[in-house]
Amino acid sequence: MVPAGVRSGGPVGRTPSVVVAAHDESAVITRCLDALAAQDEAAAVVVVANGCHDDTAGLARRPGVRVVELAEAGKANALNHGDAVAVGFPRLYLDADIVLPSDGVRRLADALAADDDLQAAVPARRMATEGRPWVVRCWAAINARLPVYEDALFGRGAIMLSRSGRALFEDFPGLMADDLFLDSVVARDRRAVIGSVEVVVQTPYRTRDLLNRLVRVRRANADLRSRALGTRPAARASWLRSVVLRDPRLLPAGLVYAVLTVVAAERARRASASKAWGRDESSRTAVGARGTTA
Repeated sequence: MVPAGVRSGGPVGRTPSVVVAAHDESAVITRCLDALAAQDEAAAVVVVANGCHDDTAGLARRPGVRVVELAEAGKANALNHGDAVAVGFPRLYLDADIVLPSDGVRRLADALAADDDLQAAVPARRMATEGRPWVVRCWAAINARLPVYEDALFGRGAIMLSRSGRALFEDFPGLMADDLFLDSVVARDRRAVIGSVEVVVQTPYRTRDLLNRLVRVRRANADLRSRALGTRPAARASWLRSVVLRDPRLLPAGLVYAVLTVVAAERARRASASKAWGRDESSRTAVGARGTTA
């Protein structure tokens, strides 16, 4: 538990801060932090290396970055510790495998500053599919077009909150997905997707890793529901109604997407008692080795 009141500290004026929860992210953390160092607006960066068995913490140590090390892995706990030492608002919660464009922090912060009603701003997203197997490319073709992502806070790896947005809750609860939690607490008319900021979301290099990711999402949604936290109503046929029927050429991809969804739902049901994270390691390893974002 983080001491009460720590998140209201910091100067009243605009002093962006970034919190990165990093668990065994040595393959990608350098690229993430290089991009933050190249921002055209300075931000105070906190990296919380939690339960790491690699050199994530060592690679993160550099001027302008505060590193917090935790022995136990857990993203919610890491975010809470990051919040405890972060200074200033707006505050960006950034995944370690996301590379922001050089104007990303400024444009997201500008959007929040321009509208007092806004409590969250997120970038647009692009799915990286080069070199992936056909099944993964089919899934991504549908996922990228789903209407749920038009205003969702999840699935981007970067969420910036205003001071009032961060005041909506005390601590990050011990949930599997912080982005789903934030999507549930920020009202849909108090958020904005900033199209001028685009991040590349890496897709898995193996079909089994994609299934692991989909199982995790299913379990994360179930976790939210079990704690009586708000989740979006399920739109189980949106891949057909909102994507394939609008572009019938996507029918083969849609069928693959539907099969993957059913398989993931069944695996999530069977694995409900397991606490394994199910993170996709293939994209981190491949991207880290290549040093590319597309």
